[in-house]
Amino acid sequence: MMLGEWRRRLVLALGATALMQAPAPVLAQQGDSATAEAEYQALAPLEGDRAGDPEYDYALAIAAIDSGRYGEAIIALQRVLAVQPANSAARAELARAYAMAGDIDTARDQFATVVDDPTLPDPVRQRFTGFVRQFDRQISGGGSDFSGFVDARVGHDSNVNAATDLTQVTIPLFAFLGPGNLGPGARAQDDEFWEITGGFSGVTAVGRQDRLFASLLANHRDNFDVSGFDQSGITGTVGYAHSFANRDTLSFSLQANHFLLDGDGYRTSLGAVGQYTKLLSDGRALTFSGQYSRLDYDGQPLLDADRYAVAVGFVTSNLSATLQGGKEETRRTAGDAYSHWFAGANIGAEVPIAQRVALVGGVAFDMRRYDAADALFLTKRSDERIDAQIGIKVALTDNLFFQPRATYTRNWSNIPLYDYDRYTVSAGVRFEF
Repeated sequence: MMLGEWRRRLVLALGATALMQAPAPVLAQQGDSATAEAEYQALAPLEGDRAGDPEYDYALAIAAIDSGRYGEAIIALQRVLAVQPANSAARAELARAYAMAGDIDTARDQFATVVDDPTLPDPVRQRFTGFVRQFDRQISGGGSDFSGFVDARVGHDSNVNAATDLTQVTIPLFAFLGPGNLGPGARAQDDEFWEITGGFSGVTAVGRQDRLFASLLANHRDNFDVSGFDQSGITGTVGYAHSFANRDTLSFSLQANHFLLDGDGYRTSLGAVGQYTKLLSDGRALTFSGQYSRLDYDGQPLLDADRYAVAVGFVTSNLSATLQGGKEETRRTAGDAYSHWFAGANIGAEVPIAQRVALVGGVAFDMRRYDAADALFLTKRSDERIDAQIGIKVALTDNLFFQPRATYTRNWSNIPLYDYDRYTVSAGVRFEF
């Protein structure tokens, strides 16, 4: 038998199965690619003369796998098995080549055949049996998964009501009366606060490439003194995702949100989201999405609106960036002053700076252009806003994190009531499960 002894076969088999534990992008990077390429270039020209020689075909297949030529490796290994059908090491490599090429069904069958070899040592048999189970799980869709988090923090907010710091404003419609004094609710108010946010999400396979998912997110923020601006919200999402053969994903979801101000209902939104995710190399991805939401404001029918948005995003293992734009259109003509176009961009990152410490930060910019003149200020509202945050994430345990954070917001507006700045500083703990 080629390779001569089970010790050599065991080393090769364990090496192959160790690689099989990694995701496909990792699999392709395990070997020394330069060495594998050199070996392939040395062996490939001999194929015309030596094809059919099991030892040559096996060496060529290994070099082809390690240099990313999975199709050529499969052909070479099939030649080996045509001459030596009992060669379990070659069959294990064939299974590895099929799996790395994305054909886990055939990979599963090849590993199952190796498991049936009566001369297979028990340690290798156990490993191969485990991989057969893993492939069965993938073929059935991957099973179910559940995760969640709870985040609690306390801090200080310089402007809990996101209002101007002016004390007087001249309203053009009543300019003849001179400047008017703004009441407390229309001026910036600072306060300390506590906040708690929690959420969970789950996904379950309904087929090899199809999954259902759902999530629920809730938060409550309580100001110590200015209770009129306490905020609460809850968001629920349900959806369906389909993965294509190239691992890209298309998903559709329905989403509902209810927002409360000082314990009373303020806004309810219902909507739908469609997203396509294009996987790139090295754990990166592009996302393309479209969203529709119906916004209903309690007791403020002129604000009721339909919101349409499109976005494109770029994601890596520790960074995300998004561009988006769209239109929010009030459903009543009398509310046209609240209809607006919007566009924005944001980028965020989590960068490890020590073994259990990461720097977390982000910045976002958005602009809004309104359709009709404000009834009091006799001009179309025009806003630009920038939001920035920076913080530290310290892993106290594998699931518990300490997170101090600072944020800053600046909103520029041609209508003074909406021109403001705001900062917060807070510290909290986050538990993930």
